[in-house]
Amino acid sequence: MKKVLVTLLVIAGVTAAVLSAQGGAQNGSVTSEGGVGYINPGSPTVSEADATKFPIPRLPDGKVDITGPWVGGGSNSDIERDAGLKPGELPLLPWARELRDKRLKKDEPYTACLPMSVPRVNPYPWKFAMSYTSKGLSHIYILHETGDAGAHRVVYMDGRPHPADPIPTWWGHSTGKFEGDTLVVDTVGYNDKFWFDSRGTPHTEKLHTVERFTRLNYGRLRNQFTLDDPGAFSRPVEMTFTARLLRPDPQTGVGDLMEFICLEDNQYGMAGGIQGIGSGTSNQK
Repeated sequence: MKKVLVTLLVIAGVTAAVLSAQGGAQNGSVTSEGGVGYINPGSPTVSEADATKFPIPRLPDGKVDITGPWVGGGSNSDIERDAGLKPGELPLLPWARELRDKRLKKDEPYTACLPMSVPRVNPYPWKFAMSYTSKGLSHIYILHETGDAGAHRVVYMDGRPHPADPIPTWWGHSTGKFEGDTLVVDTVGYNDKFWFDSRGTPHTEKLHTVERFTRLNYGRLRNQFTLDDPGAFSRPVEMTFTARLLRPDPQTGVGDLMEFICLEDNQYGMAGGIQGIGSGTSNQK
């Protein structure tokens, strides 16, 4: 009985966070820091006091530890508002603005369990995972608790260049390097299928992004995001988002990503055999 109750509470919390991520929150207070909205009750984060109370951790090789898990740090409901821009300030070309205004939240790709891509970071935790070989750091994987469709992002840290003609994908082709304590991620080769937000802000396959991740203190991570897409925007746009560190488990001292399975029509809970939870309905037993 206790296991069933805990499972129901967890899934109920996940469902509330998902509804809020899609612009339909019914419960929980939405706050803002550094231009990014997030949900307090769904993902407990390090407090303002503790964010500066502890020193920034470092890896054995001396590099700053940006692992996380983090919460927020990008757009979700409205990239223009989440980046702290004024209404109408996002330099969309006329066709892109018209398309955004015609799109409906119910039609966004994420409702069909497709990846969100960048700079979309919803209220779920996410983290950097480092991969090493005998030659040193070779890859960084960016993992999201909402790893829809099994998607994970790969950042190549071995010095390789972008392909001359990359195959368009949801996450694009990312190369990275450290500039001091800042991780710089350069990405090209995106497809045009994902939305920047649930408002429907579009882009094209000409999209090129540069992300500069800097750990400001123990509990905060800054994402300085450069969006350059001459196919949909009249000029490059500079944005700044702030992520918060997920509050560590008091027993283990670490924060972990939970399992999350997205089914068609966002029927949350069905994957675990629990019925009556989520936006969809089914007679499955």
